[in-house]
Amino acid sequence: MSVLPKSVQKVIDEFSRLPGVGPKSASRMTYHYLRSSNMDATKLAEALLAMESNVKNCKKCFNVSEREECEICGSVLRKNSKLCIVEEPLDVVAFEDSGVYDGVYFVLGGVISPAEGVGAEELRFDELKKRVVELLESEELLEVIIATNPSLEGEATASYVIDLFKNFLKEGRIRITRLAMGLPTGADLEYADRLTLKKALEGRRDI
Repeated sequence: MSVLPKSVQKVIDEFSRLPGVGPKSASRMTYHYLRSSNMDATKLAEALLAMESNVKNCKKCFNVSEREECEICGSVLRKNSKLCIVEEPLDVVAFEDSGVYDGVYFVLGGVISPAEGVGAEELRFDELKKRVVELLESEELLEVIIATNPSLEGEATASYVIDLFKNFLKEGRIRITRLAMGLPTGADLEYADRLTLKKALEGRRDI
């Protein structure tokens, strides 16, 4: 029998469903809102409801947006000759925070992962192909940058993308590149895993 009121336990249960949040952290967050005298719980609830009501997926890249077309896709400053394929919207945030990329994006919505029951049909490959065809209407050559994570699932997804556009590759209409992967600055070789060393060797360059 729980000593907590049902309403409190329900909040703890909901916080526990968040990624990386265990029961203890969920309990601490719940009691923070219980102790707060600044209507923090109300503000949180209003912010969540506003997000649920206002946020949608961009019709072109499927990044999160409050408009039909996100600011990146609608910007005349972005280069439509470069399309960066990422797994999730937070990957777009990472690129934008770096300030080093000036092209457009496409958010797949995950990676191919048979172990988790995620196949190609669960991801946005049909929409990706449609987006590439759309960009090629105004671009002579399109660079497709695969920026999935350096994992087995990320590699499987990258291979699927390459296969998806093999005809465009043969025609010379697109070029496909993959983010460089390997040893981070300051890393020790003895701690590197097999996949990291493999990618570091494949990505070696002249100096």
